[in-house]
Amino acid sequence: MISPELLRRFPFFNFMNDAQLKAVALIAEEKDHKIGDSIIEADTPASSLYFLVEGSAAYYYIVTTEHDPYYKHEYYISDFNPGEIFGISALIDPYIYTAAVRVEKPCKLIKIDASALRALCEVDTKLSCGLMHAIAKAAMERLQHTRVQLIAAKP
Repeated sequence: MISPELLRRFPFFNFMNDAQLKAVALIAEEKDHKIGDSIIEADTPASSLYFLVEGSAAYYYIVTTEHDPYYKHEYYISDFNPGEIFGISALIDPYIYTAAVRVEKPCKLIKIDASALRALCEVDTKLSCGLMHAIAKAAMERLQHTRVQLIAAKP
């Protein structure tokens, strides 16, 4: 459990009322990570939603192939910085992470239990709608960032 006041500090959680903040705070915890720690691995169950409080974490897309079980290539996409959410697959069916996230600078994050959060969303449609709106906004920002990277890489 964390303090609802910690969540209140960040614009991502602005849509939540006091009861919603308290409910989310009850299923969240603060975690510290050191450089090199793996926070998320691709193709694993999305058990948590994360919010970066301090530090930096790198976001990688992992490419594998069914034809060669030893083939694995990581493509750096971008960094997550304080105030950003990641692990959004925790709220999107089939609830499997699609990328890897590793710590670049020592970081502090908020880890929110995904199954408990989905259960809260089942009983509070306003919370569900607000979260999905915020998650969609984060996904669109990442898509735009990726488009810019693709254009910049073009010869």
